[in-house]
Amino acid sequence: MSDNIWGYQPTAGYVAGTDLIGYKVEATDGSIGKVDKHSDDVNSSYLVVDTGVWIFGKHVLLPAGTVQSVDEAERKIYVALTKDQIKDSPEFDKDKHVGDAGYHDQIGGYYQNQRRA
Repeated sequence: MSDNIWGYQPTAGYVAGTDLIGYKVEATDGSIGKVDKHSDDVNSSYLVVDTGVWIFGKHVLLPAGTVQSVDEAERKIYVALTKDQIKDSPEFDKDKHVGDAGYHDQIGGYYQNQRRA
């Protein structure tokens, strides 16, 4: 993962402006869902993933720095996290957390700690 948890790694193959909605998201140990929303904001890039039935319809926010690679041909995004790391992340509520700096800090801290684990 990159030093800046909120920016895509240069090696991820992500091209700014690419619409990632609907891309499948793959953890290191299997599929976790599809991209429901994403942001390219500088120092605040992220994916919102709809996990579907895997964890009962929970939405999770993944900082762009967790993305290992983007496969445009397959419409898949590979992240450097396990399913358990994602499942245990703070839940994302689009009605409360969009633009919430405190939640943003909480998520950033959670995933920074996962990198050290």
